Amino acid sequence: MAKEIISMSHKELDRLQIIRESVSRHITQDQAAERIGISVRQVKRLVQRYRVEGPQGLISRRRGKRPNNAFSPEFRSLVISLVRDKYPDFGPTFASEKLREIHGLALSAETLRKWMVEEGLWRERRRKIARIYQRRQRRPCYGELIQIDGSPHDWFEARGPRCTLIVFIDDATSALMALRFAPAETTRAYMETLRDYLGNHGLPLALYSDRHSIFRVNNPEREGELTQFTRAVKTLGIAPIHANTPQAKGRVERANQTLQDRLVKELRLRHISDIETANAWLPEFVKAYNDRFASQPREGGNAHRDIHHTPEELNYILSYQARRVLSRNLTFQYKTCAYQIRSEGQGYRLRHALVTVCENFQGEITVLHDSRELGCEKYVDGPEPLPLDDEKSVHERVENARFDLRSKFYVKPAADHPWNTRRTQSMSPVKPPKLPRKKVDTDKSG
Repeated sequence: MAKEIISMSHKELDRLQIIRESVSRHITQDQAAERIGISVRQVKRLVQRYRVEGPQGLISRRRGKRPNNAFSPEFRSLVISLVRDKYPDFGPTFASEKLREIHGLALSAETLRKWMVEEGLWRERRRKIARIYQRRQRRPCYGELIQIDGSPHDWFEARGPRCTLIVFIDDATSALMALRFAPAETTRAYMETLRDYLGNHGLPLALYSDRHSIFRVNNPEREGELTQFTRAVKTLGIAPIHANTPQAKGRVERANQTLQDRLVKELRLRHISDIETANAWLPEFVKAYNDRFASQPREGGNAHRDIHHTPEELNYILSYQARRVLSRNLTFQYKTCAYQIRSEGQGYRLRHALVTVCENFQGEITVLHDSRELGCEKYVDGPEPLPLDDEKSVHERVENARFDLRSKFYVKPAADHPWNTRRTQSMSPVKPPKLPRKKVDTDKSG
């Protein structure tokens, strides 16, 4: 006689073993109920069913039937149509969040992933075999270490100019601390972002950046010199730290990848296509991002410190600074221009004095001597200096040059224009002149 084969899940097999022990009185029904995680009354039903039907009686009665909480075909069609029309390039996780937030359709990301794969809207990606790096443990306290970086990207997807997003992220929690769009990754962009950060959070203990020339002078012959940004950071009492590799500041690098996916799509859904509007909306995005991705620090408390500088002093610190020595006539040169000090009282005491020239981002000049502002005026206006290319502004300048070239009035000359005619003539091969044929005398008389 052939044996009957019964298919059971692992959960049902475990339940069968416990019910058998209960029937054979190796354990009590109370103990069986505790091990299975059901009531004693339900154990009595399972024991009765096992005695009547055998092991087959413990198989779920819902097997092969449609679940009560299954989504209807109409619901699936609605979800797929919305994803196809409004979120064709969204990932399943991000698309499920938007379906719940905007359309009120609640379903798990894995269910949506399965549907999108079946409809050809999503393709499973194989993870690359990544190199193994030694992981650095997070800092324990919020505000101790802030990782900073710039992310150049087509954030507005050709609806606006390419730009750079300046990102400040907390190492202990992975929370976004400051975001700011800027035309390029420059010293000014980082200083303006730092000014917003200080106003919202206070002074962090350290800033963690890469070794770009904005943060570090990499010329061995100029060892020990400080860049404008590092000089401002040290003046504020913040420790600058430079990473040797991008992987060393991996948290901000991974945050950039997430932002290049989610932030780009959020800007598209809100029809934002310029830097000013995007910067005004970014605080709302930062709050939603931190609610979704930020983690709790290992230790409580806040490591940020109070700012003891006045707003005027912060303006001087977060500006371009240069040292100059005054001449006998109390003049100095700065960026191809000459300036004259207009000092009250006897000015001879300022001869050959060392002064600090502060230039804000609007181009206004302030001269300081012993923390006191000196009056000055420009008396020789030189030519506009060429901008330096030691920052990541090359792409911005090239794009501006292309835009200026397109904006100029330009008419393509016609094909029969003298310019094209002369060029055609000069490029065509020159044929040798045709010589007349020599006449042959055929008269042989004489």
